[in-house]
Amino acid sequence: MSELIDGLYYEGEKIADTKAPRHVPLDRRWEQRKFEAALVNPANRRKLDIIVVGSGLAGGAAAASLGEQGYNVKVFFYQDSARRAHSIAAQGGINAAKNYRNDGDSTYRLFYDTVKGGDYRAREDNVYRLAEVSANIIDQCVAQGVPFAREYGGLLDNRSFGGVQVSRTFYARGQTGQQLLIGAYQALERQVNAGTVKEFRRHEMVELIVVDGRARGIVTRDMVTGAIDTHLADAVVLASGGYGNVFFLSTNAMGCNTTAIWRAHRKGAYFGNPCYTQIHPTCIPQSGDFQSKLTLMSESLRNDGRIWVPKKAEDCDKDPRQIPEEARDYYLERIYPAFGNLVPRDIASRQAKNMCDEGRGVGPAIKERDAAGNERMMRRGVYLDFSEAIERLGKDAVSARYGNLFEMYQRITGDDPYEVPMRIYPAVHYTMGGLWVDYDLESSIPGLYVAGEANFSDHGANRLGASALMQGLADGYFVLPDTMNDYLAGMLREGKVDPAAPEIAEAKRDVEERIARLMALRGTRSVDDFHMALGRIMWEYCGMERREEGLREAIAQIRALKEEFWKDARITGQADELNQALEKAGRLLDFFELAELMCIDALHRRESCGGHFRAESQTPEGEALRHDDQFLYVAAWEWGGENQPPILHKEDLIYKDIELKQRSYK
Repeated sequence: MSELIDGLYYEGEKIADTKAPRHVPLDRRWEQRKFEAALVNPANRRKLDIIVVGSGLAGGAAAASLGEQGYNVKVFFYQDSARRAHSIAAQGGINAAKNYRNDGDSTYRLFYDTVKGGDYRAREDNVYRLAEVSANIIDQCVAQGVPFAREYGGLLDNRSFGGVQVSRTFYARGQTGQQLLIGAYQALERQVNAGTVKEFRRHEMVELIVVDGRARGIVTRDMVTGAIDTHLADAVVLASGGYGNVFFLSTNAMGCNTTAIWRAHRKGAYFGNPCYTQIHPTCIPQSGDFQSKLTLMSESLRNDGRIWVPKKAEDCDKDPRQIPEEARDYYLERIYPAFGNLVPRDIASRQAKNMCDEGRGVGPAIKERDAAGNERMMRRGVYLDFSEAIERLGKDAVSARYGNLFEMYQRITGDDPYEVPMRIYPAVHYTMGGLWVDYDLESSIPGLYVAGEANFSDHGANRLGASALMQGLADGYFVLPDTMNDYLAGMLREGKVDPAAPEIAEAKRDVEERIARLMALRGTRSVDDFHMALGRIMWEYCGMERREEGLREAIAQIRALKEEFWKDARITGQADELNQALEKAGRLLDFFELAELMCIDALHRRESCGGHFRAESQTPEGEALRHDDQFLYVAAWEWGGENQPPILHKEDLIYKDIELKQRSYK
């Protein structure tokens, strides 16, 4: 191991993904891997137990598919119904390379667009497989009855999303995530009724059980009664979503958290690229200091909406309808003529910030702090204007595409987007980082698999729109059912874990002691107050733009805030009852540790790539500047121990089928 680097971390041995069969061409690797993997015959599947954490698209699809194969599956989720998973909030669509528009799309083009969109920081093997199985997802969902939009002749319709020049996004008006989740939910409930899957509602995973180096179960807290229980299995799947709520204000549901994957990280699972955060450009702007979350407006709106700000700062107070065409700056169309309003999310977000920083933001001014901690009033909004689309297509056609989104916007803001341009601004939306996994989606802990947004595998440094639903369903329906059997075949010989193993009792005891320590806090500040403070630190120093001095300041402030939490936090209620303060406190402890690792990761990666924008590394035009000679790797972080520096393991990224080049959408 190296000497302490920057006073913050050590560097360990390099790692590699050894599961992808690279001895065959890229387009044959998935079929080859499926052929090489060991199988479990149907009679033996009944002897094996699998735990799935999360019931969103990845978790619900995985639990349903594994149950249908004949395994005994337990699925845990903290909502009162599997249908309330956060996948329901995805609006715009799901990508698939079916080339229905005959506009030049293909599996390879989807693969290429995804790698390029991720700024060449994703694995070729995983991304090609994702593109390869994408077409199967659409067929599966249509068979389930998902009501995708259709053209007049009855064929499935497509629209475009950011970062591509073809129409490959299938959609169900502005409710795509909801409709896909209902499909997965139906498949899941069918297996519940068949007896292969057992649901545990309102149960939160609070610890991973590792016995003899293998994942063998989880510890849960019943969120209604407070009961702490252990559940054992032959393998565990984490499909618990992303960690965007480390910023407090995000488009995520308020319950979204990092606890499942962070507890696994503390038990030995490597954490891949934690600093890669996606800022979504199309969100309703923040309205005040005490807002609890932000609302996403689908990226699909950028198909027909035009984004602009006034050319002159003195026009920012005017009614946008009174600003003449020649006084408007359609800045994305001006800067990126080839892609216009459909540039990738990281680019659209950064340019919106630039416009507002120039003093040309619109909407009411809100209080914020600059990097030096000084308060200032800033307008954080740009216009998303549909007047041209309404004139070109007609109001009815626009309503047919986006009507429910327009209605949602009007209910929240009071403005009618048919008459007045929407106001939008970037917000934290998705995290490309997550637990490190190999080609089989297995983490560095044998028997622990990670799916969907909870893993790092497919999006590099920036996710293209409509690819989250694609990855979640690909992992759940088509990848895990064909890779887990390779591990589970060996577990037939390994046998069941001994319920008396000391690691099991120790994991439960650790949870009980952590809860007791939290319940003893009787300070003056609420958990939400501390979480908001953490979010302000992260947004200011590790948000859309990162600088070395700012990241170092953030690390110091996070550590101080965590100390203050243990001195002055207030946890009300009792441990053996429904207690949201306790739930939030446990999640916040994990966010504190994750936030520090995110800043260390962002500090060590002295380049700009995708959503990770280091101010010190940009082109003369202000675009992200990569340094492939120094940072062409996945950063896989190992837990170093309580209050000890983490350990960085590098996985070299090897590009043989795509040429590395500076990303351009101009």
